[in-house]
Amino acid sequence: MSKRILSVSYDSVLLATREMLLEQRGYEVTSAHGFTDAVKHCQDDGFALFILGHSIPHNDKVQLIETFRKSCSAPILSLERLGEIQVPSDFHASPDNPGKFMKVVDDILAGQKTRLSAGSN
Repeated sequence: MSKRILSVSYDSVLLATREMLLEQRGYEVTSAHGFTDAVKHCQDDGFALFILGHSIPHNDKVQLIETFRKSCSAPILSLERLGEIQVPSDFHASPDNPGKFMKVVDDILAGQKTRLSAGSN
């Protein structure tokens, strides 16, 4: 059975592109467009990873992280551009390099990255 990922973004084009990349890698992806949709989906307990896109405003990301942490234990990967203030997620990655992004996702889901060593590569 493939690992389930909840991918959240405020940009529908970026959300669809991320979904396509993840599904090509064999992951089962649920895409959530916006805050309300993300909260609705996070009630489902079967996700192995939450990905928060860089289009989500900082304060909304922080609120989503707090909500996710209350309802489930899946790790949270925040996509952030260089110079952005990092949110208190488990992992951080840049959205600017799809190859590196996919490697980070693969490593997290394979248990090869620790929450402290994932960095922003």
